[in-house]
Formats: sequence, C-alpha cells, structure tokens
Amino acid sequence: MDIIVAIILGIIEGLTEWLPISSTGHLLIAQEFIRLNQSQDFKNMFDVVIQLGAILSVVVLYWNQLMPFNKLVKKDKQKSAREVQLTWQLWAKIIIATIPAVIIGFPLNDWLEEHFMNIGTVALTLIIYGVLFIVIERRYVPGHDFKVFDLHRLSYRYALYIGLFQLLSLVPGTSRSGATIVGALLIGVSRAVAAEFTFFLGVPIMFGASFLKLLKYFAAGNGFTGEQFLILILAFAVAFGVSMLAIRWLMSFVKRHDFTAFGKYRIVLGVLLLPYLLLKLMFG
Repeated sequence: MDIIVAIILGIIEGLTEWLPISSTGHLLIAQEFIRLNQSQDFKNMFDVVIQLGAILSVVVLYWNQLMPFNKLVKKDKQKSAREVQLTWQLWAKIIIATIPAVIIGFPLNDWLEEHFMNIGTVALTLIIYGVLFIVIERRYVPGHDFKVFDLHRLSYRYALYIGLFQLLSLVPGTSRSGATIVGALLIGVSRAVAAEFTFFLGVPIMFGASFLKLLKYFAAGNGFTGEQFLILILAFAVAFGVSMLAIRWLMSFVKRHDFTAFGKYRIVLGVLLLPYLLLKLMFG
C-alpha cells in the first residue's frame, strides 16, 4: 500500500509544484485520506524531498538556459560570449530573488509549519489567492499593461520584488509559484516570464529546503530502511516525470490564456474543504 500511496503523492507533487495551486496544500489534503505507514519524521521529510524530482525536471528542460558553459562550444564566439553573459546575469537575478527566503524564510519555516500546517489554513489561503488571481487578471489588458516580456529584460530590482513575494508561500496553501506569479503580475511582468522565472527560482530554494530536511532527519538519529528508500525514490521519479509534462503544458497554456482558471479552481477547492473542516470539528 505504501508503494501505491507513494505513486499517488508523486503524481500530486508533479502536477501541483509548478501550477499556482499549492503542492504543499494538495499533499496535505491528500494525506487526510491516504497516508504512508511510516514514522512522522519520515513523512515530513518525504513531502519536501520528493519536490527535488519536480526541481530536477526544470534543470533538464531548461538545461541550455541555466548552464553557461555549454554555450562556449558554439562556433560564433561573439554570440556565445553574449549568451554566457546573459546566463550569468540570470543566475545573479535568481540569487538576489532567493536572498529574502534565506534571511527571513528559513528561520521562520519550522515555526510556521508547527502553527499553520493544517487544512484550515490551506482552505483559507486557497480562497484568498484564488480571488487575488481573478482580481489581478481583470486589472490587466493582455499585451498592453505588462512591462517585461523577455526574461533577460527582467531587472535585478524586479527579481528582488518577486523574491519578497515568494515569502508569502511560507504559509501552507499559498503556493510558491502562486505567490511569485501574483507578485510578478502586480509589478508588470508578463505571464510567460513570471512562470519561467518561478521555475528557475525554485531550483535553489527547493534544493536548500530538501538538504535541510534531510540534515534534520539524519541529525535526529533517523535512517532509511530498504522499503523507505524505495518509496522515496519511486515518488521522486514519478514527480520528475509528471513535472516534465506539467511544465510544458503550463508554458503552452499561458501563451493563450490568463491565470483566472487557476483562481477559480483554488476558490472551488477551498470552499469544498469548508464542510469537511466543519465535520472534522464536530466529530473529530
């Protein structure tokens, strides 16, 4: 059963990590009904580490944009040098956008998980950010009000602003991609650039979060059984494969549509959770 649960959770993680609907929130909801028969320490670590599968999909899909050195082999040296420069500038913007999470986010992470990692918080944040998506999309006229249509024209200042918005995702149910996309839209970044920069910003953030989770897990004296390792690797692989499809679909979707549909989905899911919460309060 744990193998089946791991596959299901891997699919959920792969689908929801990059869509602005909250992977943490969906995993929390799923685990209200299906759970791994493992220790709580393992389950806490599992939820974060399988996100590495989703992150790895970004590295694979955008290898040419993220890796500067493979551009040096091109015959056109002048063009190659320019591409390398743009790649280093992109990484500088990613690092700048990551700074708020490192300084503010990581120290608060355990406290926020302890106090807000529950279905009530998820339902509330799903609804709030769903409304925000709809309001923001109605404010903009596609093709006229955005200031940034090219990832390389995203300024360092805008990158920092997006990094600050990312802090909102510390509250479960907000969605890291949702918070950064909302922030990017508010400051005039186009949907496609907002989504793409969100993908890249997730790489250092989630690698760091996974490393810390593993460190805490082993520091507490835990280890892996063969079964646990299999469960983790399986969910990781499933999340990777599904994320590859989800990213391609999302980038195709935002070229033709806005984010209103995601806002509506969030609101519907959040509202559907309210009766469940009421029944849980009444009957435990």
